[in-house]
Amino acid sequence: MVTTPAESALRDSPYHADCPTRHILDRIGDRWTVLIVGALWDRSNRFSELRRRIEGISQKMLTQTLRGLERDGLVRRTVYPEVPVRVEYALTEAGRTLRKPLRALEEWSIAHLGDVSAAQKAYDRAD
Repeated sequence: MVTTPAESALRDSPYHADCPTRHILDRIGDRWTVLIVGALWDRSNRFSELRRRIEGISQKMLTQTLRGLERDGLVRRTVYPEVPVRVEYALTEAGRTLRKPLRALEEWSIAHLGDVSAAQKAYDRAD
């Protein structure tokens, strides 16, 4: 099938459902991913440490998100042959490159919390 340059550009755009970058944006834009990357910011953690640190995440969601991050090459899972077995999670080199943009989002959230809260209250009063 022959495609026009415009059709090809659309397919290569994250706004198109079939664009491969769409999956990456879905992964790094997920709230649990943001919190897991933050928790693994400067050191590896065991599953139980991550679960305690990230309030509100279920065991199932933590497992699913870690598996997805591992599959995408953003998190490394290391199994230590001890009794009992010890498993630790750490950011890969690619995962560490997410720290700066995610930190910027965190800082933006903190800086604009008051503005967003005021906008929400004004919106809710208008209903």
